[in-house]
Amino acid sequence: MMTITLAEGIKLKSILSKQIRELEAEAHRVAFTTVEKGQQPATLSRTLQHVEDDIERVRADLRKLDLLIYIANSTNTVDFEEQPLLLVEAIEFAIQLRAKAEFYKSLSSATKEEMLFGYSENTPLYRIALFDPETYRQKAQQAERAAHQLSNRINSKNYSISLDFDGSAYF
Repeated sequence: MMTITLAEGIKLKSILSKQIRELEAEAHRVAFTTVEKGQQPATLSRTLQHVEDDIERVRADLRKLDLLIYIANSTNTVDFEEQPLLLVEAIEFAIQLRAKAEFYKSLSSATKEEMLFGYSENTPLYRIALFDPETYRQKAQQAERAAHQLSNRINSKNYSISLDFDGSAYF
């Protein structure tokens, strides 16, 4: 059996999904034709059945590939912050680290104190940050660095894992 890396499998999954969409569009093109009354439709090189067969073959390959990716992500680990994480958990953690970095960035852009206009005619009102924006800028950088480090470890691992899948029909 031929093998591909997990990284190739992830890319191939995207390719197969796109190919299914293209085949479905082709199915709609070959399923109908326009002719004058009494005329016979032109014979097409590919019938709707041919396209349907191709769709089913690609869908079966996509299901198999998807299962292999899920298994690989559920059984392989990366080390991060001195602990092993399953790839599926590491992927989610990297997503969360990026979200945390964005949240911290939004807090870091606040001003420590700003005057509010339009709330009171005679008494000035101020909006005061109850935190240090600079601290949150640094936290954002730390979270972003951690996300990059974890993503790099995941990507590196993805190239070291082999999947029993023959991708030669697509690559």
